[in-house]
Amino acid sequence: MEYQLLEVENGKPIKMWTQGVPVEDEARQQLMNTAKMPFIYKHMAVMPDVHLGKGSTIGSVIPTLGAIIPAAVGVDIGCGMMAARTTLVASDLPDSLAGLRSAIERAVPHGRSNTRAGRDKGAWDTPPATVDSMWGELVEGFGRICEKHPRLKKTNNHKHLGTLGTGNHFIEVCLDEVDRVWFMLHSGSRGVGNAIGTHFIELAQKDMQQHIANLPDKDLAYFEEGSQHFDDYVEAVGWAQDFARRNRAVMMQNVIAAARSVIAKPFDADVEAVNCHHNYVQKETHFGAEVLVTRKGAVSAQKGQLGIIPGSMGAKSFIVRGLGNEEAFCSCSHGAGRTMSRNEAKRRFTVADQVAATAHVECRKDAEVIDEIPMAYKDIDAVMEAQRELVEVVHTLRQVVCVKG
Repeated sequence: MEYQLLEVENGKPIKMWTQGVPVEDEARQQLMNTAKMPFIYKHMAVMPDVHLGKGSTIGSVIPTLGAIIPAAVGVDIGCGMMAARTTLVASDLPDSLAGLRSAIERAVPHGRSNTRAGRDKGAWDTPPATVDSMWGELVEGFGRICEKHPRLKKTNNHKHLGTLGTGNHFIEVCLDEVDRVWFMLHSGSRGVGNAIGTHFIELAQKDMQQHIANLPDKDLAYFEEGSQHFDDYVEAVGWAQDFARRNRAVMMQNVIAAARSVIAKPFDADVEAVNCHHNYVQKETHFGAEVLVTRKGAVSAQKGQLGIIPGSMGAKSFIVRGLGNEEAFCSCSHGAGRTMSRNEAKRRFTVADQVAATAHVECRKDAEVIDEIPMAYKDIDAVMEAQRELVEVVHTLRQVVCVKG
């Protein structure tokens, strides 16, 4: 059997595709807490990149009937990946990749300034026309959400569209197994998605004030289908997921334009393109029933569907094709998965370690990015081996340029 079965007293079973990869005890406990919720459908599925998360475990697939847990979706709603293969090959890239990296850094706002006054460097000062026209397609839906939840108006929305953010979000230039050039990026719904997630998590906890003590964890507060907040949340989360997908599309346009400014050879950049979420909820049919599937750090892997599984900033990444494994609710991992917290990585490793681990990549190598050091992540090869029943590898990518916020 390709998965391990974890039986849960007074709860639904958990099927774990974690053969040969470490799973922390806290993550196991968190999974079991979620499995005890009365509306879990059939079983939960756990991916090999599983690790402790806020509210729900990262790397888990949570099918529910008649209820939704906002903290299981989390605050980086619609976070995901986009990749595009170009007609370029490795020898078409400039000898020094520093110019390509700085062109991308100029084209896409990234990072964050922690100043109260002045502009956040991770947002647009004046959004370009591509961003304005994309925002034009989102603004009406946002207005409807703000009518019911006015506090969401004062968020970073329009000025965050087409921007990268911080943490594990990145833009990369990669080479595949035959040295073809790909652009790949990882981001979500930015400030506005964070505000939507936080707002509805708080609302769920408030709505359940009387019952919250009976929950295994207050972050498992949920909305029941038919309640006003359930419908409001489904609408808002759908909008944030749309924002996230468009955010990646705008960034990709700008990355391609930046690359054209420094690479002399003309090229096409949408030979093969994939755009997939890995923090989201949607209605799907499984085992003959229509259910809500929350993927918290997991990617849809329906039969034939393309997805992206990135490694760390010094390891390889994979373009995969889903095998439609119904036991896993047609899902796969969303990456390698952390083995330690960001603070632990900063305590344990030095800038010299970071320099050594990313020697083959044109990227930042300073104290601010030590928390993203490859050694803070699980071995991507072991993760891929554990899910060989879920996906097949179509392309293996190695990065040569990496931009971090």
